[in-house]
Amino acid sequence: MTNHWNLLGHNWAVDMLSQHVANGAQRHAYLFTGSPSVGRRSLALAFARALTCSQLADPPAPDAFCGECRECRQIGAMQHPDLHVIQAEKEGGILKVEQIRELRKSVLLSPYQAKYRIVLLLRFQEANPSAANALLKTLEEAPSKVILLLTADNPEQLLPTIVSRCEVLRLRPVPIPQLETYLREKGADEEKAKFLAHLSAGRTGYALRLLEDESSLDFRNEKLDEFSSLLEASRVERFAYAEKNVKDKEEFRKTLLLWLSLWRDVMLFVAGDEESLVNIDQRELIKKLAEQLNLSEAKKLLNATENGIGQLKRNINARLLAEVILLDFPQLK
Repeated sequence: MTNHWNLLGHNWAVDMLSQHVANGAQRHAYLFTGSPSVGRRSLALAFARALTCSQLADPPAPDAFCGECRECRQIGAMQHPDLHVIQAEKEGGILKVEQIRELRKSVLLSPYQAKYRIVLLLRFQEANPSAANALLKTLEEAPSKVILLLTADNPEQLLPTIVSRCEVLRLRPVPIPQLETYLREKGADEEKAKFLAHLSAGRTGYALRLLEDESSLDFRNEKLDEFSSLLEASRVERFAYAEKNVKDKEEFRKTLLLWLSLWRDVMLFVAGDEESLVNIDQRELIKKLAEQLNLSEAKKLLNATENGIGQLKRNINARLLAEVILLDFPQLK
């Protein structure tokens, strides 16, 4: 089921990166893009292992790293002395210029124990403009023994000058049937495997997190129950919800992401695409909303929620934002 790097899917990317290692033709910078939890970090770390594994033949074979040597174990745990992991303090936060300036000092040093110094810049779309410009200078002047691995949702979120200096790998979700089979191998029964494969929309990392951590699924169910209740709530009740539930901005951001997935399903249902639904356990609610909305209205609600997620990053008044979003919610008949 998995490929020779023990990853589900992305076989074309694994094959390409394997050949880069085997031929000594690795680039100085790579950009892994795709939806969160689609496997960007896992692929980048597997590539880092292939670059540093102490048990590889010379010249390296294109098939695999050993996964057992000191280099492989330390890279896998993200605790290797030659691996620098740079990211915002929390998901949805800001990667700051000071972090890139510190990085620029360290990359000038020779590797401690591996062949390369590897820099893993996670969710680089969260970098502020100063940090992005500082990385551009690092990309232009990085020593030959330094390899930079960036992850981001999509290349359009980054400076074109950064993207042009990277080998770009656009990762896609794995097919739902393939992920269902994989989840059954991981211990899920047939019904749960089908549910989680759809719910994760083919994103292996998210599916595994839902399988292994029941609290993530509980949070999701709680917030979708609240969504359903708000559709029948009065304006006063919606404002009361906004006041109570936005004090924790990170939790509210995660709530909006769940609501976004539901509005996406509604829009697809209105457009006649019932096969691509993610929240398959919410089909009745989705159908009711689809019967009440036209495509333009469904798209407007989707865009409002998506814009709200972006506005939260700009430190906007969260309560006011929640009130505006909830005012646009239809009154479910």
